[in-house]
Amino acid sequence: MFAIALQEQQYKTYVLTDETTNSQLEVVPERGGIITKWRVNGQEIFYLDAERFTNPELSVRGGNPILFPICGNLPDNTYTFQGKEYSLKQHGFARDLPWDVTNQVTQDKASLTVVLNSNEQTRAVYPFDFELAFTYQMQGNTLEVQQNYTNKSSSPMPFSFGFHPYFAISDKTQLEFEIPSREYQDQKTKEIHSFNGNFDFNRDEIDVAFKQLTSQSASVTDRSRKLKLTLDYDDAFPILVFWTLKGKDFYCLEPWSAARNSINTGEHLTILEPGASYSASIKLTANFF
Repeated sequence: MFAIALQEQQYKTYVLTDETTNSQLEVVPERGGIITKWRVNGQEIFYLDAERFTNPELSVRGGNPILFPICGNLPDNTYTFQGKEYSLKQHGFARDLPWDVTNQVTQDKASLTVVLNSNEQTRAVYPFDFELAFTYQMQGNTLEVQQNYTNKSSSPMPFSFGFHPYFAISDKTQLEFEIPSREYQDQKTKEIHSFNGNFDFNRDEIDVAFKQLTSQSASVTDRSRKLKLTLDYDDAFPILVFWTLKGKDFYCLEPWSAARNSINTGEHLTILEPGASYSASIKLTANFF
């Protein structure tokens, strides 16, 4: 049995339920189209900083924030297009703007489609007309995000995209990683380091990018929760970013379509022709053992 309910909380919250597996998904369209909670077997998979979430002036730290039209930050938060300089803050604006719900399905699955269209506010910092349509689909212990990006401008549209999922954790030393790469780049120092499957969680912050991926699947096993999380991503995502902070009960494993500052450098940048659309997909699977 699948169901979708609308709850009037601080923000309108759509609650998708799969009763047979006691799984739930919570989506808050007006707060960046974000998935805030995902429960499998009644257990929370995502971390959410509830205090930050209630403050609309702060970016959400938790759930699964959407990254568009850039991933990461830009030098001085600026980029140049056709000789004009524009300002974009870290990870872009999609995660801060209200999205609209356009479709709900409860037959054989629970799915919700949310849409973001360009407007005066977006055009001031990103001079393109676009439509983003994301379908969140939950079934059993899986969560899939199907994305469609459409360029409604008269000129080619450059962008990158991704997600910033926060996974709940109680003991980081109990984590085991299967990431399909033997090296990563430190996002701060730009140094390349070999990867043997472990991180030094005594560091205040870990912020690294895996750019040499050899497959389209990664997993993290949490021995303390007896939970294996698998992230499958299509070839639209050639980069995985791992980020965590010391003393915080989360880690992030983020699929990105392009590196930081790609809108300036062109590295892995997606350029969509006028009137064209581009589709991508990620899938998360939570297995308790």
